[in-house]
Amino acid sequence: MEEGYLAERGLLDEVKAASAVRATGAVDGRASGPILRTGRGSRMDRHCATRRLHHLAKTGGVHAARMHPHMLRHTFVTTMLDAGIDLRDVQIAARHADPRTTMRYDRARKNLDRHPNYILAAYMASGT
Repeated sequence: MEEGYLAERGLLDEVKAASAVRATGAVDGRASGPILRTGRGSRMDRHCATRRLHHLAKTGGVHAARMHPHMLRHTFVTTMLDAGIDLRDVQIAARHADPRTTMRYDRARKNLDRHPNYILAAYMASGT
């Protein structure tokens, strides 16, 4: 992705930080241990992650029924597919063994703009 796109959405710093973590293999100067930790430094469990997500959503003014951390995974897959990233690459990033699993995670799969028939019709209508 280009820096302008990321900067426009306020994501450039996060991507640079993630790249630095990947390059150094360390989080907060640690090369081992859990990535997500509680305030006390122990491994964050799913209940703590849910509480943290609810707190962040409330702080950010986001209101969604039944919000849970797994929604972030669905958002990750949907956003990558919307950005035009190949299904196989999204499947690998999501660590799915089967592309059908990845497609179930896609929240916009009923969006007709991405349906192959509509893409083909648009291509044919453009006269190219």
